[in-house]
Amino acid sequence: MFPQVIESERIRHEQLCHANIDVQEFYWVCAYDDGIEEITRYMPWTPHETMRESKKFIDQTERKWEDGESLKYILRPKASEDGAGEFAGLTGLKFKWDRRTAVQWIWLRKRFWGRSYNGESAHSLMELVFEELDLDLFAVTHAVENTKSQQAIQRYIEAAGGQRDGLLRNWVPHEDYVSDEVRYTVSQEQWRATRESTEE
Repeated sequence: MFPQVIESERIRHEQLCHANIDVQEFYWVCAYDDGIEEITRYMPWTPHETMRESKKFIDQTERKWEDGESLKYILRPKASEDGAGEFAGLTGLKFKWDRRTAVQWIWLRKRFWGRSYNGESAHSLMELVFEELDLDLFAVTHAVENTKSQQAIQRYIEAAGGQRDGLLRNWVPHEDYVSDEVRYTVSQEQWRATRESTEE
């Protein structure tokens, strides 16, 4: 149902599955990589404590892919990029089929920050959402305090013709609190109109 690989200008997106990544490597990054505490601070997960936790995460990802519930991609820089071929982070979509909506998320290892991979990956996923899945809405949120994500999201949402919808109170549960999130969306109509005006 979903493409196993998506190629963008500088990034290769590969389905997150056991065939595409070693559990030990995945665990090491999600548990000990430089900056992992900073990365997970605003995420609904904490650094992995065991390799079993990492394996279970990939197992669940494969099941949800097959069920059409959600998808996750490993991000790997292409040959022209520093760190080519490395596991640079993850991105994905959670589907709300009854609302014809896909909700995007992304995290990158700290050494890959500052390269605008967020926006490049998001535009690739928008193409999947609107062209191949024919959904009506692409959505993304960030924690109110996460100013780095805010800046990246605002740029790629604006470039796609989208908008800031507003504040979602008590939206994402964490271990010991629930974060307020800011939601942004791009409709298929907005996305197509922006592409047409850019092509002209």
